Amino acid sequence: MQTAEDLFYAEGIRAVGVERLLEVSGVGRASFYRHFASKDDLVETVLTERDQQWRQALAEGVAARGDHPLAVFDFLAERFARADYRGCAFINAMAEVGDADAAVYRLARAHKGAVTEYLAGLLEKAGHRPAAVLAAQLMLLVDGALVTVLRERSAEPALRAKAIAAALLR
Repeated sequence: MQTAEDLFYAEGIRAVGVERLLEVSGVGRASFYRHFASKDDLVETVLTERDQQWRQALAEGVAARGDHPLAVFDFLAERFARADYRGCAFINAMAEVGDADAAVYRLARAHKGAVTEYLAGLLEKAGHRPAAVLAAQLMLLVDGALVTVLRERSAEPALRAKAIAAALLR
């Protein structure tokens, strides 16, 4: 699982075949197929687990910063500063798959929906209304920062998005 997540994130879902996964992980073909019906099944499992881990890290990171909605952008800035940051795994997956009916695409879309709901909860708790509308707007800023960082290769997109979000919340 870890090898698959690392390779998919670093090289892309389509670029990594089952042979490469088996070679790098040291897992045998029979063992792989005993656990996963196909590479697609593995991708779905990896993204499901990554969704849970990422949202937990986000919630913990925001809580450590006082549970304020704008802390989301500080959390992102910290992530963007990592040398191994290669973009949002879920945006990357949607871009690679392209087919909105594909299971991987639906998982990535569900992740974005769950993060938007999390934002709505933060906004509601902080007294910002209408929380659902504001959450969708903040999510647009989050996704914009997640994509812009790939071009700029710095934490700056998260900080600019935070400034825009602060103005929106005022």
